Amino acid sequence: MSGVRIEILARAEAGRFAAERIVERARSGRLRTLGVATGSSAEPVYEALVRLPGARAALAGVTAYALDEYVGLADTDANSYRTTLERQFTQPLGLTSAALRVPDGTALDPRAEAGRYERELAERGGADLQLLGIGSNGHIAFNEPGADLDGRTHVVELTAQTRADNARFFTEPGAVPTLAITQGVGTIMSADELLLLAFGPEKADALHAALTGPVTSAVPASAVQAHRRVTVLADEAAAGQLLAGGALGERDVLVQGMTSVGA
Repeated sequence: MSGVRIEILARAEAGRFAAERIVERARSGRLRTLGVATGSSAEPVYEALVRLPGARAALAGVTAYALDEYVGLADTDANSYRTTLERQFTQPLGLTSAALRVPDGTALDPRAEAGRYERELAERGGADLQLLGIGSNGHIAFNEPGADLDGRTHVVELTAQTRADNARFFTEPGAVPTLAITQGVGTIMSADELLLLAFGPEKADALHAALTGPVTSAVPASAVQAHRRVTVLADEAAAGQLLAGGALGERDVLVQGMTSVGA
């Protein structure tokens, strides 16, 4: 795991770290395409970007590509990922709607739309920097356990657990879509740099398995071990098993301000 850099930071500090990294790349001309994620893990990044001086100007020429979108929800639906990202990311930063690219969940042929989205992102060379969360079962984007680690953007049937986890955002559990278009693990791995965020004790098992276990489709996030440039931003609760288990060596982790472990 020596290629993985880990920062143990509180949620707000992690958001600021990621925001500063995004702006740094943008100002240096190394951020043409930003991969954006929905979900609570990415929210502190967007909150920090809004507060960061110069972020709006730095991101003016950047195009953001979403990891995924529900099939069957209109762009204007409050629970669509386009609407969520516009509310949390583009609108607060004064970015145009055209600066955000999201799979079309209302396409008549979702599989054809997945292929089109994959080609569009590939033509840009993949994301220059990709934000990621991790699910409690080790999923990334909507790539659940058993996903093809070389897979590209595709249509996926959402598991009962994922639909139950996301039901809190909908008026009733039955309103959660059963399908989604998601970037594949292979698509995600084509990014030049990954920032993986994990907060809370409910992510501890998955983060430990993803970073210390074998690279396996049973834990899709474990694929990040093979990436050339990945930084994990985790709070103490999410990193608890890594710290307690002695899995981290001095080259693996940079701990800031919370504990002396691995410093």
